[in-house]
Amino acid sequence: MEHKGVGVGRRDKEHIPEEALQRIISTLANKNDEIQNFIDTLNQTLKGVQENSSNILSELDEEFDSLYSILDEVKESMINSIKQEQARKSQELQSQLSQCNNALENSEELLEFATRSLDIKEPEEFSKAARQIKDRVTMASAFRLSLKPKVSDNMTHLMVDFSQERQMLQTLKFLPVPKAPEIDPVDCLVADNSITVAWRMPEEDNKIDHFILEHRKTNFDGLPRVKDERCWEVIDNIKGTEYTLSGLKFDSKYMNFRVRACNKAVAGEYSDPVTLETKALNFSLDNSSSHLNLRVEDSCVEWDPTGGKGQENKMKGKENKGSVHVTSLKKHTRSGTPSPKRTSIGSRPPAVRGSRDRFTGESYTVLGDTAIESGQHYWEVKAQKDCKSYSVGVAYKTLGKFDQLGKTNTSWCIHVNNWLQNTFAAKHNNKVKALDATVPERIGVFCDFDGGQLSFYDASSKQLLYSFKMKFTQPVLPGFMVWCGGLSLNTGMQVPSAVRTLQKSENGMTGSASSLNNVTQ
Repeated sequence: MEHKGVGVGRRDKEHIPEEALQRIISTLANKNDEIQNFIDTLNQTLKGVQENSSNILSELDEEFDSLYSILDEVKESMINSIKQEQARKSQELQSQLSQCNNALENSEELLEFATRSLDIKEPEEFSKAARQIKDRVTMASAFRLSLKPKVSDNMTHLMVDFSQERQMLQTLKFLPVPKAPEIDPVDCLVADNSITVAWRMPEEDNKIDHFILEHRKTNFDGLPRVKDERCWEVIDNIKGTEYTLSGLKFDSKYMNFRVRACNKAVAGEYSDPVTLETKALNFSLDNSSSHLNLRVEDSCVEWDPTGGKGQENKMKGKENKGSVHVTSLKKHTRSGTPSPKRTSIGSRPPAVRGSRDRFTGESYTVLGDTAIESGQHYWEVKAQKDCKSYSVGVAYKTLGKFDQLGKTNTSWCIHVNNWLQNTFAAKHNNKVKALDATVPERIGVFCDFDGGQLSFYDASSKQLLYSFKMKFTQPVLPGFMVWCGGLSLNTGMQVPSAVRTLQKSENGMTGSASSLNNVTQ
């Protein structure tokens, strides 16, 4: 007995760090969120059972009224079947709701207790409370719940068809309903801004006429959420067992998919929904970072020769220089074409510019609003046809307010000049490499932060234009320079398959790039 006492005493002195308790609290909070979402699903399913049952009964009444003299006995039997199915499903869902509510109540109580425990200053009391929380979490029913409804709200398997001849009414049965298809995420493909969804039937059914696919974007992993902001989008009359959605903008982290089979009379139940990851780099132009002579609106940056008026206002905004915010790039309008060394005097509306002055002088630059700290990313840029000069690349946040892209060791770009003479070149650290290629209509930018590579492509043909090879020592921001014209930006794009293939074959480097890369960062 004494030996056991010593063991207990040692356990009481076990120290659980605050970080561990914070992780427990985070796990509890996430689990509570999952349970609450599941409760919403159960409530909606229960409501659907009631509504669908009512709809089926109404349709059944109409059919039986037309043939009442013959169908009276059959009608009573089928009504009982529907009500029994309704009662069975309702009982199952009510039971799950009760279990989930109890588990959520206990988990919320435990979460509240764990949160209060963080305020305990006395180490032994804190350690004792933390161990109690840890033990209770281990035994919590919230982690043993199955967060999937035991039954669905679909009642279509109880529908009937009275179009048969009267002599067949004595053997009338419920219509055969197609089984739910199965979507295997392994067979689905997310690539090149497209998603191909593939499914199969659990067993052969030659009565199937077509399939209905539904999808929606979401930022939540796992099962679809009842209270998701986005509605399901429907693609009907699909004859095959796969479908490709193309030209997507991946402005959400995930997409939900579900599919059901239809015969000539009825649609079957939905497949179990699947969630596919569609994460991609989404950024906009940071209006607060741009030069006064640039207009940033939606997904477009545009040279604005009247934007420099009121130079006395520049000093008022110096306290905000270097700030990085958020905006985007899209519209196209034309403006005058004075020399870049002659900044005209005009006024910029306060609502557009505010008091910011991130870049000045001849640094007609605007940065993206999202820093790249890891991973591989891709975006595309298109210049207006009359754009006289522009640069596309990346830069560190430390890029100076008078610095131009490619003229410092903190920025890399390719530069297009259509003013007086046409030039196409790669620039870094004030070194220039002329490019022997035609300037494409759209330029694709590939940034491999971890691999230390920045590559530029003809976005249409995926021909490699130039590659920088370096080691990034801090996060980079997409950077753009424009004079006399405008640029439009397309983000939310995944790295194209052709680019990935070319990167492997080129091993992330081209011989022509070496002349600009031998610079210590």
